[in-house]
Amino acid sequence: MQILDTNKENKIWPLFRLGFRVFFLGGALFSVLAMLLWILTLSGVDALPGVQNPIWWHAHEMLFGFALAIVAGFVVTAMQNWTGVPGIKSWPLAIVAGLWLLPRLLMPLRGELNPLVITLDLLWLPIVAGMLALPVLKTKQWRNLFFVPLFMFFTSLNALSYYAAISGNWLLSERVFIAMALALCALMTVMGGRVMPFFTARATNTEKVAPISWLEKLSLVSIWLSVFAWLALPRTPVTNALLALLLVVAAVAHVYRLSRWNYKLTGTVPLLWVLYIGYLFIPLGLLTLAAALLRMGISVSLASHWLTAGALGAVVLGMIARVSLGHSGRKLEVTRAMVVAFVLIILAAVLRSVLPMIAPSMTMHAYHSSAALWIAAYGIFCWVYWPILTQPRADGHPG
Repeated sequence: MQILDTNKENKIWPLFRLGFRVFFLGGALFSVLAMLLWILTLSGVDALPGVQNPIWWHAHEMLFGFALAIVAGFVVTAMQNWTGVPGIKSWPLAIVAGLWLLPRLLMPLRGELNPLVITLDLLWLPIVAGMLALPVLKTKQWRNLFFVPLFMFFTSLNALSYYAAISGNWLLSERVFIAMALALCALMTVMGGRVMPFFTARATNTEKVAPISWLEKLSLVSIWLSVFAWLALPRTPVTNALLALLLVVAAVAHVYRLSRWNYKLTGTVPLLWVLYIGYLFIPLGLLTLAAALLRMGISVSLASHWLTAGALGAVVLGMIARVSLGHSGRKLEVTRAMVVAFVLIILAAVLRSVLPMIAPSMTMHAYHSSAALWIAAYGIFCWVYWPILTQPRADGHPG
């Protein structure tokens, strides 16, 4: 707060005072719209007139549209705290947000092969990466430079997904989308290790659990190796078995890691238990992906939804609910409506991930029900947090 000029800040529309505001609200609103269009498409309605492959659109937009908006909002906000350098705000933030939004709005009408859509969508994240690099270089906090190459990696995956769409190569598209889902979950494990033990200690008035060096290295290295192995390894029985083994190792490591973070104390704190349940979907997803590789009756697509509908859906909702409160000068207490939203997003994840496994005949019902629950959960967030994210901080401070 001391690094900001209050008078200057008050002249900026609150939505563009910090990245979390516009990207959290924009990402959540977009996910509701995208899920609605997906339900309509599954029901036979021509809701995506310009899109040639609706399945590609659904996967791409939830990963590179929704999820990356949340990641960008979180990182550009956190970077200000980490470096002490004022974050992206005002018209630069508005321009970047606009570059993110335009392809989201244009793609249903112009399609995934439209050059303007592709150009805009490949442009916004590298700009964010450049803006993030400046405070890191200025303060020489090299640890936080990690996000710059990471964002460029995400951009490369995005470009590869468009190449797969243009070439009509669905197997490549699926490989890219699963790699992206794994990468986003790997990022969540990095950030989870930074904040979840701290959040737990603070909310429960207990001592923060100290990390175990070998466990941190094993859990993080194994999941990041899984990302690159999934992307690069050929699909042969031998490589599939090796990749499955790596996924199992990562899953076991993350279960053990999560079990150390005093999860038993989180039952009465919604802002905690939603994160813990969401994080649990990561090792479960890694195990189901391993099962899919070993041809144990689970499709890769179904397995991946443990990571997307499960981990991404729940962890993102919990994080944006907490971060929005903290950075808007409010108490870290959620309303009953948000508790309902947390329950709904977990139900959405369970329906999408589990129901098709135990009752394949109800797969389409699982798709519709899960999407409807997602719309309800993130719709509640938009309703509750609209005034929080579009109005000045409750404590009068800038940001």
